[in-house]
Amino acid sequence: MLLATTKVADVDRFIHIFSTKGADKRRLHGSNGATVFRDPSEADRIWAIFEDAEGWKNFVSDPEVPAILQEAGHVGKPQAALLLGHYEA
Repeated sequence: MLLATTKVADVDRFIHIFSTKGADKRRLHGSNGATVFRDPSEADRIWAIFEDAEGWKNFVSDPEVPAILQEAGHVGKPQAALLLGHYEA
């Protein structure tokens, strides 16, 4: 599992590309799916939980991905959050 964040110019455009072209490309790299959140404090910030960290890493290193990110309206590059630990209850 991996948590990533990015800023976008237009959330609706991002969701459209993320759920179509982006999903197709992520699937090619082994992604099993993602859950997407909008940050409550920053309207242009998106957070996504990816079920497969390796699939996400392969996706972001694909040379065709920057064009997809640009089309989706990313402002900068998506970044993975640093996992600090997993705790019960």
